[in-house]
Amino acid sequence: MSTKKIRFAVVGFGHIGKRHAEMIKRNNQAELIAVADIDESQKNSVAELHGIPYYNSIEAMLRDVKGIDVLNVCTPNGLHAYHSLAALDYGAHVVCEKPMGLTKAECEQVIYKSLQASRQVFCVMQNRYSPPTAWLKSLIDQKLLGNIFLVQINCYWNRDERYYKNGTWKGNKALDGGPLFTQFSHFIDIMYWLFGDIKNIQSRFSNYTHQHNTEFSDDSGFVNFEFNSGGIGTFNYSTAVWDKNLESSITIIGEKGSVKVGGQYMDKVEYCHIKDYTMPELPPSNPPNDYGAYKGSAANHHYIIDNVVETLNGRSSATTNALEGLKVVEIIERIYTS
Repeated sequence: MSTKKIRFAVVGFGHIGKRHAEMIKRNNQAELIAVADIDESQKNSVAELHGIPYYNSIEAMLRDVKGIDVLNVCTPNGLHAYHSLAALDYGAHVVCEKPMGLTKAECEQVIYKSLQASRQVFCVMQNRYSPPTAWLKSLIDQKLLGNIFLVQINCYWNRDERYYKNGTWKGNKALDGGPLFTQFSHFIDIMYWLFGDIKNIQSRFSNYTHQHNTEFSDDSGFVNFEFNSGGIGTFNYSTAVWDKNLESSITIIGEKGSVKVGGQYMDKVEYCHIKDYTMPELPPSNPPNDYGAYKGSAANHHYIIDNVVETLNGRSSATTNALEGLKVVEIIERIYTS
């Protein structure tokens, strides 16, 4: 085990990149040494907030900055694999925001390169740290619900013209990928983390309110499937909810009980009735990431940075590894093509 200070750099200094940078600064075993972003207006922000070098491209940063241990990829979805590969070529470990890529093939390239370079790829799926989600994981791992019969996941959010603004990557098919990649991959990850892979997928999609501001064929859909481990499931989603997010929930019907975790961000236990079981009091959930007119998943990024530092110093292992990141992308790909 080591107490080495881990040197980080960030590519992509939008809202989420700024959050990564702040969480790095708050960890006393981490050091932020450089930022890259194509938006030249971020240069002064980098200097004022962190007093470190700014570069207008990842290529310039990786050429000029020595000793980067970890590169945090916080760019648009369609660039994640490209920037991860560049970091691995440099010799850095990678922290990649969700999704790991927009195709299974991209993710496989990253994994192959990481094995060649003997470097780790940490995928950001911070909802795993939410207390209700961690509690669900313990229920499933201990088989307290017995055989799982049915799982229903509902994700009903608002993403309107306040989100899909002209001139941004959001809504662009090649850079965004669609709502299952950008808004709801966290919940696909939770489903996979709890229950494993799915098969016999049947999907139906519609685009009700986003024909004018996205290149996607969907803003709403429902997906039916079977779990390889047994039981059936549904994943229902929409970004066409008027004005604000409605809910993100998971209901589990099992042989020995039923539970529902709901709220806007899957952050509240709404029902728990399990044979011979008394539910413990859970720690409070962190608030969602606040983007002004809309909100996202829980603000748990400090756990990600802590996990990277602990893992690279030999005291832990990756919370979400590259194979799991690939699996989420593969499931989404299969849903969209089913």
